[in-house]
Amino acid sequence: MFDMAALPPQLLEHVADRFRVLGDASRLRIIETLRTEGELNVGELVERLQMSQANVSKHLRLLAAAGIVVRRPQGTAAYYSVTDPSIAQLCDLVCDRLRSQNRDEAETFSMS
Repeated sequence: MFDMAALPPQLLEHVADRFRVLGDASRLRIIETLRTEGELNVGELVERLQMSQANVSKHLRLLAAAGIVVRRPQGTAAYYSVTDPSIAQLCDLVCDRLRSQNRDEAETFSMS
């Protein structure tokens, strides 16, 4: 179990930084696309996500700096993939909880 009292303040700052990086819907879309489709270059992400090249590149830089994705140069292109295995677990945990919460709310409203 996660015991925040046992963590030093400096580590809590790193935890907060990680959540800030993950706290953007565009970055989450990029992560999910890379998780499901595997390694992609910027152009492929732009096409799949219908986002601008500048926007995708900006988000990839932040994700790479946080150690969530890794960049692999190949010729004139660079390919990105998710490198942090805990991201899949975290995304699944949060998404499963939200699905369950939505189901519970829907059941509550249907009984009214």
